[in-house]
Amino acid sequence: MARNKVKLAYIENNAARKASYNKRKKGLLKKVNELSTLCGVEACVVIYSSASDSQPEAWPSTVAAHRILSGFKALPAEEQSNRTLTQESLIKQMIAKAEERLKKMREENRRMELTQIMFQIFGGKALNTVKREDLNDLRMLIDQNLNAIDIRLQMLNESYVLQ
Repeated sequence: MARNKVKLAYIENNAARKASYNKRKKGLLKKVNELSTLCGVEACVVIYSSASDSQPEAWPSTVAAHRILSGFKALPAEEQSNRTLTQESLIKQMIAKAEERLKKMREENRRMELTQIMFQIFGGKALNTVKREDLNDLRMLIDQNLNAIDIRLQMLNESYVLQ
């Protein structure tokens, strides 16, 4: 059964809010337990709930949470934050990845355009209609294709001789 998207807003009804809190807390604790078990990592959760609860809840236990947090605090500052990203560094990283993908796509598109021009020329298109920079790039593409053909022929000849 498909679930509807939950509208994130404060739940006015006190009973409904407590029920939602308990369900979500149970789900969160289950996910952390799965993460810890499946990935073999130490994890803890500290939950501060409504003002009526004087003590925060800790999973798996208060002692285990203190031990994990103490171990984290004992690490040097550089190790504590070595995988931490600021919003700015995260966006820069995403932009760099997107630019790299864009560069690869442009190169692939250029290669496809040149291949298309090459086949048009083989089909009878006049060379004088092709731009000069396209001709230079086309020459390099043809050289690459010829080298690939030579390598393939050598491999086939070697396998034929071995038989």
